[in-house]
Amino acid sequence: MSVFSKIFHFSLVAIFAISISAEYKLGRDYKLIDNPLPVKKDGVVEVTESFWYGCYGCYSFEPAVNAWAAKQGSDVKFRKMPVSWAPVHRLHARLYYTIESLDLDPSTHSAVFVTMHKEGNMLQRESSVKDFLSKFDVAPEITEKYLKSFTINQKINRDAKQARQMMLTATPMIVVDGTYIIENRGSFADMLKVADYVIELQRPNS
Repeated sequence: MSVFSKIFHFSLVAIFAISISAEYKLGRDYKLIDNPLPVKKDGVVEVTESFWYGCYGCYSFEPAVNAWAAKQGSDVKFRKMPVSWAPVHRLHARLYYTIESLDLDPSTHSAVFVTMHKEGNMLQRESSVKDFLSKFDVAPEITEKYLKSFTINQKINRDAKQARQMMLTATPMIVVDGTYIIENRGSFADMLKVADYVIELQRPNS
C-alpha cells in the first residue's frame, strides 16, 4: 500500500469514527447512570435488558434482541432482568426464573409472550402460571416449589435493588455494564445500534 493509499485509508477511518460519534450523543441517545453498578473489569461487557412479559414493547423487541444477542462474541454477556414493580410483575419475574431454573427450552419464554399477547391470558394468578407450565410437563407442585424458592426470591430482590439504583423506569431498556442506559426512542433496530456503539465505548473500561 502506497503512502497516499495509507493516508487515504486512515482518513476514511477517522471520518467514519467521527460520523458515528456525531450520530449518537450522550444525554440524547444514551444516558450515564448517576449511581452506576460496579464494573467487574474482567474484559466482558455486561448488557442487561429490563423487561416484563406483559409489556407489548418487550414482546415486539424479543425476536430482534435475541437475534442481536446471538451474534455477540464471548466478550459481551447478555442477560434479561425482569422488573418487579408490583405483585403481578413479581409473579412474572418468578415465572421467568422458574423457566430458567428448570432449564426449559428457551422457546418457553416466547410461549409466555404469545400466551399473553396473542391469546389474551395475562397469567395474573399463580394457578394460571401452574396451568401454563403444565403444558411443558412441569407438575404444579414443582412449579410452586420453584416460584417460592429462596434462590429465586434472592434473584428478584437483587434485580429490584439494582433497578432502583439504576433508576430503571420503563421496559424495555438496555443497560451497558451498569453504567449506561439506552431507551427506545425510535425503532428497536436503532436501539440496538446505539447499544453496539455504547458497548464499543465501554469496552476499554470493562
